Amino acid sequence: MTRTEQKYDESKITALKGLEAVRKRPGMYIGTQDASGLHKMVYEVVDNAVDEAMAGYAHHVIVRMLPDNAIEVEDDGRGIPTGIHPTEKVSTIEVVMTMLHAGSKFGDGGYKISGGLHGVGVSVVNALSDWLTVEVHRDGQVHTQRFERGKPTAPAKQKGKTTRTGTIIRFKPDSSIFTTIDFKYGLLHQRLEEMAYLNAGLKMELRDERKTPHKKEVFQFQGGIKEFVEKLLQKKQKLHKHIIFFEGKNDHLMGEFALAYTDSQSEQIFCFTNGINNLLGGTHLEGFRTALTRTLNEYLKKDEGMKKKLAGTTLSGDDVREGLVAVLSVKVPEPQFNSQTKEKLVNAEVKGLVQQLVGDKLSLFLEENPGEIKPILEKCILSFRAREAARKARELVTKRKGVLESGGLPGKLADCSEKNPELCELFLVEGDSAGGSAKQGRNRNFQAILPLKGKILNVIKGNDDKILENEEIRTLVTAIGIGFGNEALDLSRLRYHKIIIMTDADIDGSHIRTLLLTFFYKKMRPLVDNAYLYIAQPPLYLIKNGKESQYAFTDAEKDRLVKKYNSDKTIIQRYKGLGEMNPEQLWETTMDPEKRVMLKVRPLAEMGKELAVIDRTFEILMGDDVEPRRRFIEQNASLVANLDL
Repeated sequence: MTRTEQKYDESKITALKGLEAVRKRPGMYIGTQDASGLHKMVYEVVDNAVDEAMAGYAHHVIVRMLPDNAIEVEDDGRGIPTGIHPTEKVSTIEVVMTMLHAGSKFGDGGYKISGGLHGVGVSVVNALSDWLTVEVHRDGQVHTQRFERGKPTAPAKQKGKTTRTGTIIRFKPDSSIFTTIDFKYGLLHQRLEEMAYLNAGLKMELRDERKTPHKKEVFQFQGGIKEFVEKLLQKKQKLHKHIIFFEGKNDHLMGEFALAYTDSQSEQIFCFTNGINNLLGGTHLEGFRTALTRTLNEYLKKDEGMKKKLAGTTLSGDDVREGLVAVLSVKVPEPQFNSQTKEKLVNAEVKGLVQQLVGDKLSLFLEENPGEIKPILEKCILSFRAREAARKARELVTKRKGVLESGGLPGKLADCSEKNPELCELFLVEGDSAGGSAKQGRNRNFQAILPLKGKILNVIKGNDDKILENEEIRTLVTAIGIGFGNEALDLSRLRYHKIIIMTDADIDGSHIRTLLLTFFYKKMRPLVDNAYLYIAQPPLYLIKNGKESQYAFTDAEKDRLVKKYNSDKTIIQRYKGLGEMNPEQLWETTMDPEKRVMLKVRPLAEMGKELAVIDRTFEILMGDDVEPRRRFIEQNASLVANLDL
């Protein structure tokens, strides 16, 4: 740092106190201080560049992943204003980078539509960076300024002349704030690809220059969100010929909507406000769902043949959303979100505006394309009939609860004597052999054992009525006691506050565990949301050296113990399954609360932006399409040992 920089008068910027507050409480602004918050830093800077594109000025955005965990974001927009700010009396660049809520949304060319929360983003990125530099090309001149941990090291200065316009921001996150500063190419790839879909024609470029050879990808889609839906469909069977697309505006809201129906059982909807991915939806999603249900029911009233198939009733929201793939993109002048992380849109007026817009446009589409809509309505009616069959099946399951309350299912559930659910544990055990050892080794006071025979049904591929025909699932539902189907669950009837998946440490065991996790995620999600779900960790090896014995839970731990003993007398026993352990071994390694190691399945509320990735991952791994699953396995095979459950 030069002597001039050292003498720079920081007192000119009252905003620095605000940045100090950001550094003390970063979670208020970026949500978390882990990888999710780290990547949020990039998203904030990219959002500002895309704001220029939405305003019609930028056409190309480049994100570079630089060595030493630094990031560069470049756009060809107008460039941040460089003149002296009228009230702060310093460069406008400095105001934008150090003052919360300032941004470039004021004065000269403020945006009508913006993804940022009134400029909070880039100043927060500055505050949470070890260093940040700004380079502005504007009015034929280049201006630069450097900041360290949010503070300017010197005033903005003119560097030279230029024939282009735009802004280049480089920054390195502060490692004293973030638990990791290792950027993931895949996450940035996903974000930039989404932004390119949402802004038809905008060129988004991602370059990874951290190692040789450099990696580069360009995303540009003239078809916008219609192409986005096409990508989401992948190899799913579309029920109609064309993607349904419409756009429009009313009052101060503009919206684009693209949707298609498939033969899948799941719903997949992506919601965006001003280019920001709202993972938790919000008022635009509420308005869309209401309009979709109402419009399809109104159309059915006009079709006597279809109307008879419903036997005088109407379609529910669940009926019309089964198999739906959709992308909603709205633009609102003053967006309001539930938090700085912008996961949910909360503008109350947006629900009514979207509902009216979608209702009008979808009704027009139905009238003009009767051939396209018929297979959609047949799919909705089929969903209605399946839901009715599942409701009747659930009633049968409910009637069987009395069997459990009178002592359990003979040969299946070995219940515990404790009646307080908060103290009770249910082990879901793979196979009768392991179930026998677990029953003998458990503490009967508070531990219940439910052996599962073979692999349960993959619930992503079946309707509710088909799922409940599966004997193992019916037994599982009855044992847990809260009912079936996320909307019908009653957690007050939960019999065990720890539900523990205990399978063999082999390929089959992993598959069974994945099937069970899929079941809980899709059909008993409140158990995940409320942190009732766990995964047991049985040992892989027993290492014996003379009279001394130790268990190893990983290959690395086994190698360490073998190296420690360094003896010809060392015996390594590999457990191929839980059934190979005697009851005492199973208790002391896997079931004893004082000694065991268990993985807690993270509540979904903690997942933040990872939630959409989780949903897509379940669809890829457990869905019908083989090709996406093959690609996923090829790309992630080396990471399997480190998957965070």
